[in-house]
Amino acid sequence: MEDLHSETQKPEPEPATKVIGLTGGIGSGKTTVAHFIEDFGFPVYYSDDRAKAIVNESEDLKVKIKDLLGDEAYDANGLYDRKIVAEKVFSNKELLHELNEIIHPAVRIDFEEWLKKQTKYLVFKETALLFELKLNRQCYKSLLVTAEDNIRAKRVMDRDGKTYREVESVMEKQMPEKDKIKLADYIIHNNTNLEDLKEQTEQIIFSIE
Repeated sequence: MEDLHSETQKPEPEPATKVIGLTGGIGSGKTTVAHFIEDFGFPVYYSDDRAKAIVNESEDLKVKIKDLLGDEAYDANGLYDRKIVAEKVFSNKELLHELNEIIHPAVRIDFEEWLKKQTKYLVFKETALLFELKLNRQCYKSLLVTAEDNIRAKRVMDRDGKTYREVESVMEKQMPEKDKIKLADYIIHNNTNLEDLKEQTEQIIFSIE
């Protein structure tokens, strides 16, 4: 009888790594959830942090950004001046869109290189603009961290020393929470304490199949 487990039998293919998009508005606790996810043994790609690094690492991006916003987009030390850039694009949607068209493709390539090195069955891609840029379409599932607006505002005021009006101005420019909730596959409600937040995070990530 032929041996069904002969050397010619092909092994089962390794399961593909599934990318979970992780997002949340300002003051939601998204970064805290990302750290919990890492504590549970899953890698997290921090898109926002990598974007901040790439604009300083890539000479090609520096040229493109200076062409768009002027040399003052970089300070005397040759570093990306986030304050100047923010002032230029904060009230100019077209300029912000053009800047994103420069930065986001570079971040996507950086993420793809990072992803090739991962071995876990789940990885998480943290990004504030998951739904705004329709990046959720490139993910297996999406996970939203949300909280009541007044709680989010107080967190940012306590953390950054901003006034309520300053925080409100930022929140008004972000996609409304109700719209994000409709789009998310999984939702963490961060309205109470860290223990509850960690418990919700654990339950959700280990329920993803």
